[in-house]
Amino acid sequence: MFRIGEGYDSHRLVEGRALRIACVEVPAAFGSLGHSDGDAAAHAVCDALLGSLALGDIGTHFPPGEQRWAGVDSRVFLREVSAMLEARSVRLLNVDVTVIIEKPRLAPHIAAMREALAEALGCSVEAVSVKAKSGEGLGPVGRGEAVEARAVALVEVLEPV
Repeated sequence: MFRIGEGYDSHRLVEGRALRIACVEVPAAFGSLGHSDGDAAAHAVCDALLGSLALGDIGTHFPPGEQRWAGVDSRVFLREVSAMLEARSVRLLNVDVTVIIEKPRLAPHIAAMREALAEALGCSVEAVSVKAKSGEGLGPVGRGEAVEARAVALVEVLEPV
């Protein structure tokens, strides 16, 4: 049986924070404001995977009000969610991520992002797609105030639960 999940996340961009996207630190004069590392792409992937099995969202499993998640590298979330799938005999077939940010250009970092996500998810890099788009000057993303990420995941349930 196959299942599909969709995820979304956004974070305000501020000075004094690192810009982490898809588990890669991208050089920039600003970064994502968030309780953990503010990695919108990783958070969207977590939501897509959790959604594929109707397990809620990232906030349900890693509440932003809990001190133990403060400043945590989002690889921890990805690994935990992957373990949840494995415990349910579910295999990730592919994940497709779109990051929307006005600047900096992400093209030079896409390969590293795919590799980092694949490592954290325990899958092949061929199963991970990352694309970057701009806000075309529209809305908070277009004004350089925010980053957004969307993800879709396809999983296979190997054994009925």
